[in-house]
Amino acid sequence: MNFEIVVNVTPLEKRIAVLENGKLLEFIVEKPNNSNIVSNIYKGIVKDVLPGMGAAFIDLGLERTAFLHYTDIIVDYLDEVEGDGKVTNKSNDSSKIGKYLHSGQEIIVQVQKGPLNKKGARLTGQISIPGKFLVFFPNKTKISVSRKIQSFKEKKRLKTFLYNLKDKDHGLIVRTEAEGCTDEELTAEYKALTKSWKVIEKQIKYAKPPVCIFDENKIQNTLIRDLFRDEVSRVVIDDVDFLKEIKSEIADIAPDLLSRIEFYNEDTPIFDAFGIEKKIKTIFNSKSYLPSGGNIQIDQTEALVAIDVNTGSFTGKSKYEDTITKTNKEAAKEVARQIRLRDLSGIIIIDFIDMGEEKSREEVLDVLKRELKKDRARNKAYPFGPLGLVQITRKRIRPSIISAYSESCPYCFGTGRILSSDAVLVNISRWLNRAAYFIKEEQIRVEVNPDIRVFILDHPDYIYSNYKFKVEFVSNEKLHRHDFRVFKGKSREDITDQYSA
Repeated sequence: MNFEIVVNVTPLEKRIAVLENGKLLEFIVEKPNNSNIVSNIYKGIVKDVLPGMGAAFIDLGLERTAFLHYTDIIVDYLDEVEGDGKVTNKSNDSSKIGKYLHSGQEIIVQVQKGPLNKKGARLTGQISIPGKFLVFFPNKTKISVSRKIQSFKEKKRLKTFLYNLKDKDHGLIVRTEAEGCTDEELTAEYKALTKSWKVIEKQIKYAKPPVCIFDENKIQNTLIRDLFRDEVSRVVIDDVDFLKEIKSEIADIAPDLLSRIEFYNEDTPIFDAFGIEKKIKTIFNSKSYLPSGGNIQIDQTEALVAIDVNTGSFTGKSKYEDTITKTNKEAAKEVARQIRLRDLSGIIIIDFIDMGEEKSREEVLDVLKRELKKDRARNKAYPFGPLGLVQITRKRIRPSIISAYSESCPYCFGTGRILSSDAVLVNISRWLNRAAYFIKEEQIRVEVNPDIRVFILDHPDYIYSNYKFKVEFVSNEKLHRHDFRVFKGKSREDITDQYSA
């Protein structure tokens, strides 16, 4: 497999495309207005210590100070605690907070909850770097395994391997998703997490507070920690400053990868040269086509994502069950790719084509689970339910690509539907019937969207005409299809709202 990472940097956005043999697997966008600070690590300054609240307010360089409760203080990174600075057990009395913190003190903290309305962010002193299979703790030494991994043999395997892999001064939590992971997968993730920690250590030592020393949501960190792995043949970047930044950080943590970073200095835009722009456009299509001629239909709502599998033009050359199973296997692979590509999250429901044999369903589910393992985000696929549906849950990494590039339609307000032309005419007719008892004018003017006026001319019988007044329909390009305005005679007096329901 040939994996390539292509990076396009402009003042308006940074974009990363991950290609496998030229096929777009993952697409990540960062815009300047990104304001998510959850999981970011800061070197802050203690502003106020309040023993009565058992809390302190920390200056992170943000608009509002952040809140750190006594129970969330970890003394490992405190430079000025009483004694030798190696205290691990704090008193249960939160009023003793002044023993550990004082105004002007520097402190390393991580954001637990982002600011909301007038409240500042909630902090913790327990630094952790989450991955898909592992959570890395630089100031712990133990390995804890998720309780949901019930196999004693699997727990022992994971612990034994990770104890031999990890640095003795670091700790790990093994997530449920690590069950069944290969040694190679665990090694790759541990290396990626330690990469991030080495970057943070450098910032802890040299950065001047208040400052963010590790932006979990920064696209550079995603590139270095999660994407730039041993199997990547090259990273091509079209911006000199971004290139220097990546090389500087890679030089400290993985110098052997430096030779794979290339600068793109051609006239043709980098995403055009690699054929990526055309591939990106397909992300916004609701339908994705399969190699055999089938397709999957993807519909996103606020609560869940529904994916429907269809045979399309594929009729097969053997028995019906084999045809359906082949289409469903192709769909399972494409569904996993589209989930990564579009960054779909939450509850995802897949309606595969009905299969008569349990063996066929197991084969399709195995393909789906195997492909989902390649996803960096935490996910889980459940077996076929009684209605023949497969449910996937997936943790959101960042806002979906569609939400990053689109907004609710001003016509349909995000519903995906608008009033039909005849429904708009029915609304106008109701207005006229309601106002007929009160209007004394000889003529009224109804302004409508040009499309609606054309529909009225083609369907004159839709409007009841036996009124005491004459109705004139006029085009107004500024009106939405479902809107209309009514005016008295030749005047500009708008009387629409007087007789609205």
